[in-house]
Amino acid sequence: MGLSCGGTLGKIFLIVINIIFFLLGLGLLIVGALMKANVKIIKDEIKPALNTITVSSYKLGNLTDNLSILLIVIGVFIFIVAGLGLFGACCQNRCMLVTYAVLVLILFIMKIVAIALWFSMKSEVEDTVKSGMLKSLQTNFVDHHLNSSDEISNSWNYMFLTLDCCGVNPVTGPDEAKNDLRKSPWCTTSGACKDTNFFVPHACCQGVDASNYLSAPSDCTAGTSGINSKGCYEAVKDEIESHSSQVIGVGVTILVIELLAVVFSFIICKQSGEEEKVV
Repeated sequence: MGLSCGGTLGKIFLIVINIIFFLLGLGLLIVGALMKANVKIIKDEIKPALNTITVSSYKLGNLTDNLSILLIVIGVFIFIVAGLGLFGACCQNRCMLVTYAVLVLILFIMKIVAIALWFSMKSEVEDTVKSGMLKSLQTNFVDHHLNSSDEISNSWNYMFLTLDCCGVNPVTGPDEAKNDLRKSPWCTTSGACKDTNFFVPHACCQGVDASNYLSAPSDCTAGTSGINSKGCYEAVKDEIESHSSQVIGVGVTILVIELLAVVFSFIICKQSGEEEKVV
Protein backbone atom coordinates (compact mmCIF):
# COMPACT_ATOMS: atom_id res chain seq x y z
CA MET A 1 0.00 0.00 0.00
CA GLY A 2 1.55 3.31 -1.11
CA LEU A 3 0.92 6.85 0.04
CA SER A 4 -2.50 8.34 -0.62
CA CYS A 5 -2.97 11.36 -2.83
CA GLY A 6 -2.50 13.67 0.18
CA GLY A 7 0.62 11.80 1.29
CA THR A 8 2.12 11.88 -2.20
CA LEU A 9 1.37 15.58 -2.46
CA GLY A 10 2.97 16.09 0.96
CA LYS A 11 6.06 14.15 -0.09
CA ILE A 12 6.47 16.23 -3.24
CA PHE A 13 5.84 19.40 -1.21
CA LEU A 14 8.49 18.51 1.38
CA ILE A 15 11.07 17.64 -1.27
CA VAL A 16 10.45 20.85 -3.19
CA ILE A 17 10.07 23.03 -0.12
CA ASN A 18 13.22 21.78 1.56
CA ILE A 19 15.19 22.51 -1.58
CA ILE A 20 13.75 26.02 -1.22
CA PHE A 21 14.70 25.93 2.48
CA PHE A 22 18.29 25.40 1.37
CA LEU A 23 18.00 28.50 -0.78
CA LEU A 24 16.33 30.50 2.01
CA GLY A 25 19.03 29.39 4.41
CA LEU A 26 21.56 30.61 1.88
CA GLY A 27 19.58 33.86 1.64
CA LEU A 28 19.82 34.42 5.40
CA LEU A 29 23.52 33.62 5.27
CA ILE A 30 24.00 36.21 2.53
CA VAL A 31 21.85 38.85 4.29
CA GLY A 32 23.77 38.27 7.53
CA ALA A 33 27.12 38.46 5.77
CA LEU A 34 26.09 41.61 3.88
CA MET A 35 24.84 43.24 7.08
CA LYS A 36 28.14 42.52 8.79
CA ALA A 37 30.08 43.87 5.83
CA ASN A 38 27.90 46.79 4.72
CA VAL A 39 25.66 48.07 7.54
CA LYS A 40 27.30 51.35 8.41
CA ILE A 41 26.42 51.31 12.13
CA ILE A 42 28.39 48.06 12.60
CA LYS A 43 31.66 49.70 11.55
CA ASP A 44 34.34 49.52 14.27
CA GLU A 45 34.79 53.30 14.22
CA ILE A 46 31.12 53.87 15.16
CA LYS A 47 30.55 51.01 17.63
CA PRO A 48 32.21 52.70 20.67
CA ALA A 49 29.57 55.46 20.64
CA LEU A 50 26.71 52.97 20.25
CA ASN A 51 28.18 50.80 23.02
CA THR A 52 27.61 53.64 25.49
CA ILE A 53 23.87 52.99 24.94
CA THR A 54 22.35 50.05 26.81
CA VAL A 55 19.10 48.32 25.83
CA SER A 56 17.93 45.69 28.34
CA SER A 57 21.52 45.23 29.59
CA TYR A 58 22.87 44.82 26.02
CA LYS A 59 25.22 47.34 24.44
CA LEU A 60 23.63 48.69 21.25
CA GLY A 61 26.79 48.47 19.14
CA ASN A 62 27.37 44.82 20.06
CA LEU A 63 23.65 44.09 19.62
CA THR A 64 23.63 45.28 16.01
CA ASP A 65 26.80 43.31 15.32
CA ASN A 66 25.40 40.17 16.95
CA LEU A 67 22.22 40.44 14.87
CA SER A 68 24.19 39.81 11.68
CA ILE A 69 25.97 36.84 13.31
CA LEU A 70 22.59 35.49 14.46
CA LEU A 71 21.28 35.57 10.89
CA ILE A 72 24.31 33.60 9.72
CA VAL A 73 23.82 30.98 12.47
CA ILE A 74 20.10 30.67 11.63
CA GLY A 75 20.99 30.22 7.97
CA VAL A 76 23.30 27.30 8.81
CA PHE A 77 20.67 25.75 11.09
CA ILE A 78 18.06 25.92 8.30
CA PHE A 79 20.47 23.99 6.06
CA ILE A 80 20.62 21.18 8.64
CA VAL A 81 16.86 21.10 9.26
CA ALA A 82 16.14 21.17 5.53
CA GLY A 83 18.43 18.17 5.07
CA LEU A 84 16.42 16.17 7.61
CA GLY A 85 13.17 17.05 5.85
CA LEU A 86 14.51 16.40 2.38
CA PHE A 87 16.03 12.97 3.08
CA GLY A 88 13.19 12.05 5.42
CA ALA A 89 10.62 12.72 2.69
CA CYS A 90 12.60 11.00 -0.07
CA CYS A 91 13.15 7.86 2.03
CA GLN A 92 9.87 8.11 3.97
CA ASN A 93 11.96 7.76 7.13
CA ARG A 94 9.62 8.35 10.07
CA CYS A 95 12.41 9.10 12.58
CA MET A 96 13.91 11.82 10.39
CA LEU A 97 10.49 13.26 9.58
CA VAL A 98 9.38 13.40 13.23
CA THR A 99 12.68 15.04 14.23
CA TYR A 100 12.29 17.47 11.36
CA ALA A 101 8.66 18.29 12.24
CA VAL A 102 9.46 18.86 15.95
CA LEU A 103 12.41 21.15 15.14
CA VAL A 104 10.37 23.13 12.62
CA LEU A 105 7.46 23.46 15.08
CA ILE A 106 9.80 24.74 17.80
CA LEU A 107 11.27 27.27 15.37
CA PHE A 108 7.78 28.36 14.33
CA ILE A 109 6.67 28.96 17.93
CA MET A 110 9.91 30.79 18.78
CA LYS A 111 9.48 33.15 15.83
CA ILE A 112 5.86 33.93 16.71
CA VAL A 113 6.89 34.71 20.31
CA ALA A 114 9.82 36.86 19.12
CA ILE A 115 7.59 38.83 16.73
CA ALA A 116 4.99 39.41 19.46
CA LEU A 117 7.67 40.57 21.91
CA TRP A 118 9.22 42.91 19.34
CA PHE A 119 5.95 44.66 18.51
CA SER A 120 5.03 44.96 22.20
CA MET A 121 8.43 46.45 23.07
CA LYS A 122 9.23 48.35 19.85
CA SER A 123 8.19 51.80 21.09
CA GLU A 124 9.93 51.33 24.44
CA VAL A 125 13.14 50.15 22.76
CA GLU A 126 13.13 53.10 20.35
CA ASP A 127 12.63 55.59 23.19
CA THR A 128 15.43 53.92 25.20
CA VAL A 129 17.82 54.03 22.25
CA LYS A 130 17.08 57.70 21.51
CA SER A 131 17.48 58.83 25.12
CA GLY A 132 20.63 56.70 25.44
CA MET A 133 22.16 58.27 22.33
CA LEU A 134 21.37 61.76 23.63
CA LYS A 135 22.92 60.99 27.01
CA SER A 136 26.02 59.53 25.36
CA LEU A 137 26.52 62.58 23.13
CA GLN A 138 25.92 65.12 25.87
CA THR A 139 28.11 63.26 28.37
CA ASN A 140 31.01 62.01 26.27
CA PHE A 141 31.51 64.22 23.21
CA VAL A 142 34.63 66.33 23.89
CA ASP A 143 36.51 66.69 20.57
CA HIS A 144 35.62 67.36 16.91
CA HIS A 145 38.59 65.50 15.37
CA LEU A 146 38.52 61.94 14.01
CA ASN A 147 41.87 61.00 15.56
CA SER A 148 41.69 62.52 19.04
CA SER A 149 42.68 60.67 22.21
CA ASP A 150 39.00 60.21 23.09
CA GLU A 151 37.61 57.04 21.43
CA ILE A 152 33.93 57.87 21.95
CA SER A 153 34.28 61.37 20.46
CA ASN A 154 36.08 59.87 17.47
CA SER A 155 33.24 57.38 17.11
CA TRP A 156 30.57 60.10 17.12
CA ASN A 157 32.51 62.03 14.47
CA TYR A 158 32.73 58.92 12.29
CA MET A 159 28.99 58.46 12.73
CA PHE A 160 28.36 62.05 11.56
CA LEU A 161 30.50 61.39 8.48
CA THR A 162 29.34 57.87 7.65
CA LEU A 163 25.59 58.35 8.17
CA ASP A 164 25.47 62.00 6.99
CA CYS A 165 23.87 63.09 10.26
CA CYS A 166 24.45 65.57 13.07
CA GLY A 167 23.48 65.45 16.72
CA VAL A 168 20.81 63.02 17.90
CA ASN A 169 17.87 65.19 16.88
CA PRO A 170 18.25 67.25 13.68
CA VAL A 171 20.41 70.35 14.25
CA THR A 172 18.48 73.37 12.97
CA GLY A 173 20.57 76.22 14.37
CA PRO A 174 23.28 77.24 16.84
CA ASP A 175 20.91 77.81 19.78
CA GLU A 176 20.84 75.25 22.58
CA ALA A 177 17.20 74.34 21.92
CA LYS A 178 18.04 73.54 18.28
CA ASN A 179 21.40 71.83 18.78
CA ASP A 180 22.00 68.77 21.01
CA LEU A 181 25.75 69.39 20.92
CA ARG A 182 25.46 72.63 22.89
CA LYS A 183 25.03 70.62 26.11
CA SER A 184 28.04 68.38 25.47
CA PRO A 185 31.44 68.91 27.21
CA TRP A 186 32.73 70.06 23.80
CA CYS A 187 30.59 73.19 24.25
CA THR A 188 30.34 73.51 28.04
CA THR A 189 33.79 72.79 29.48
CA SER A 190 36.85 72.26 27.31
CA GLY A 191 36.08 71.89 23.59
CA ALA A 192 36.49 74.17 20.56
CA CYS A 193 32.79 75.01 20.75
CA LYS A 194 33.30 76.63 24.18
CA ASP A 195 36.11 78.90 23.02
CA THR A 196 35.09 79.80 19.46
CA ASN A 197 32.08 79.98 17.16
CA PHE A 198 32.20 76.20 16.52
CA PHE A 199 28.62 75.10 17.12
CA VAL A 200 28.79 71.83 15.12
CA PRO A 201 31.84 69.62 14.36
CA HIS A 202 33.37 69.65 10.89
CA ALA A 203 32.10 66.09 10.40
CA CYS A 204 28.50 67.36 10.57
CA CYS A 205 28.88 69.35 7.36
CA GLN A 206 27.49 68.25 4.01
CA GLY A 207 29.84 66.93 1.31
CA VAL A 208 32.88 66.19 3.48
CA ASP A 209 34.70 62.93 4.15
CA ALA A 210 37.56 61.72 6.35
CA SER A 211 40.16 63.27 4.03
CA ASN A 212 38.78 66.81 3.84
CA TYR A 213 36.40 67.31 6.79
CA LEU A 214 38.64 69.92 8.41
CA SER A 215 38.09 72.11 5.34
CA ALA A 216 34.35 72.35 6.00
CA PRO A 217 33.04 75.93 5.52
CA SER A 218 32.75 78.19 8.55
CA ASP A 219 29.05 78.84 7.82
CA CYS A 220 28.44 75.18 8.59
CA THR A 221 30.55 74.92 11.72
CA ALA A 222 28.91 78.11 13.00
CA GLY A 223 25.64 76.19 12.87
CA THR A 224 23.86 78.31 10.29
CA SER A 225 23.90 76.40 6.95
CA GLY A 226 25.20 73.31 5.16
CA ILE A 227 24.64 70.97 8.14
CA ASN A 228 23.58 67.36 7.56
CA SER A 229 19.80 67.54 7.84
CA LYS A 230 19.22 64.24 9.65
CA GLY A 231 19.69 63.61 13.33
CA CYS A 232 21.77 60.50 14.05
CA TYR A 233 18.89 58.70 15.79
CA GLU A 234 16.83 58.95 12.62
CA ALA A 235 19.85 57.94 10.51
CA VAL A 236 20.55 54.84 12.64
CA LYS A 237 16.86 53.88 12.57
CA ASP A 238 16.70 54.30 8.77
CA GLU A 239 19.85 52.22 8.33
CA ILE A 240 18.37 49.35 10.36
CA GLU A 241 14.94 49.56 8.69
CA SER A 242 16.46 49.56 5.21
CA HIS A 243 17.80 46.05 5.92
CA SER A 244 14.95 44.81 8.14
CA SER A 245 12.49 44.71 5.19
CA GLN A 246 14.63 41.98 3.61
CA VAL A 247 14.67 40.01 6.86
CA ILE A 248 10.89 40.41 7.37
CA GLY A 249 10.13 39.26 3.82
CA VAL A 250 12.25 36.14 4.21
CA GLY A 251 10.88 35.54 7.73
CA VAL A 252 7.19 35.64 6.76
CA THR A 253 7.82 33.28 3.84
CA ILE A 254 9.61 30.85 6.14
CA LEU A 255 6.75 30.92 8.70
CA VAL A 256 4.17 29.89 6.10
CA ILE A 257 6.44 27.16 4.72
CA GLU A 258 7.21 25.85 8.22
CA LEU A 259 3.54 25.46 9.09
CA LEU A 260 2.81 23.51 5.91
CA ALA A 261 5.96 21.41 6.37
CA VAL A 262 4.89 20.29 9.86
CA VAL A 263 1.41 19.30 8.61
CA PHE A 264 2.72 17.29 5.64
CA SER A 265 5.46 15.62 7.72
CA PHE A 266 2.90 14.16 10.10
CA ILE A 267 0.65 13.10 7.19
CA ILE A 268 3.55 11.14 5.61
CA CYS A 269 4.52 9.67 9.01
CA LYS A 270 0.95 8.50 9.64
CA GLN A 271 0.56 6.92 6.20
CA SER A 272 4.04 5.34 6.33
CA GLY A 273 3.11 3.78 9.68
CA GLU A 274 -0.10 2.38 8.23
CA GLU A 275 1.87 0.96 5.28
CA GLU A 276 4.28 -0.82 7.66
CA LYS A 277 1.33 -2.44 9.52
CA VAL A 278 -0.14 -3.74 6.28
CA VAL A 279 3.21 -5.22 5.29
